[in-house]
Amino acid sequence: MANELKSGSTLPQKRSRRRENEKEKRFKWMNDIHKKESPQNNDKESRNFKIYRTRMIPIWLRIVIVLILMFFASICGLMIGYGVIGEGAPMDALKWETYQHILDLINGKE
Repeated sequence: MANELKSGSTLPQKRSRRRENEKEKRFKWMNDIHKKESPQNNDKESRNFKIYRTRMIPIWLRIVIVLILMFFASICGLMIGYGVIGEGAPMDALKWETYQHILDLINGKE
């Protein structure tokens, strides 16, 4: 407490200064990029020049890949749930007869 009174700083002030320093370090690279991209001369051509990012994998392909991965993850989860947790054969989870039996139980046919 005595040290705080001597220095004139409190713990919240030190924390806020530390956060500001971390933010400056975190966003320093962004500021460097903007400085590099800013035009040095006042030509119209240099002001109208814009850098475009080319994507290695198009967005539509990313969506397709994610959907395929979700499908395989659900199949694997189904097999693990039926085979390991439910103590059945994992490949039986992929057969139509299994689901037909479940539907018969729900509808009261069996």
